[in-house]
Amino acid sequence: MTLRLNIVIASTRPGRVGPVFGKWFEAFAQEHGKFEPALVDLADFNLPVYDEPRHPRLAQYEHEHTKAWAASVKSADAFVFVTPEYNYFVAPSLVNALDYVLSEWHYKPAGFLSYGGVSGGLRAVQSAKQLMTSLKIMPIPEGVPVFSYAQHLNEGVFQPTEIIEKGATTMLDELSRWAAALKPMRAA
Repeated sequence: MTLRLNIVIASTRPGRVGPVFGKWFEAFAQEHGKFEPALVDLADFNLPVYDEPRHPRLAQYEHEHTKAWAASVKSADAFVFVTPEYNYFVAPSLVNALDYVLSEWHYKPAGFLSYGGVSGGLRAVQSAKQLMTSLKIMPIPEGVPVFSYAQHLNEGVFQPTEIIEKGATTMLDELSRWAAALKPMRAA
């Protein structure tokens, strides 16, 4: 059985570039062949700042946006978060989305395709990993940072370098190993 990989576009702001990277990565993951990739755009869920009356550990969701988001998270065996860096930190939309549900995240590995200026979004990734571990998500060390991202775009299309493609392959290989290894824990 093929493992499902949710590729989550983390930025929700108008004018964002995340969908360009997300679409490229979805096609790359499809060609890689170890996952059934699904592109998930946080903007499609319209998650307000957490508005459920009960703690997410109870999984007693009242709002349709929460139920839809919980189903999306639950459907995945692994994640790749496509994220920018905002003020040396992870995008607030991703922090909010992570906090919305709890058990749906448990025992699933996560990788990052991050983008930004000189840092390639790596500071955002490091800040996100701290939150993820408290949700029982296994953030793997391998990732795909895109430094000075604008120079990799040609008329709105991402033009990855050989190093970026090798990084993506390595990350997908590791995600596959972790997702398979953690599967018994997800089933328990």
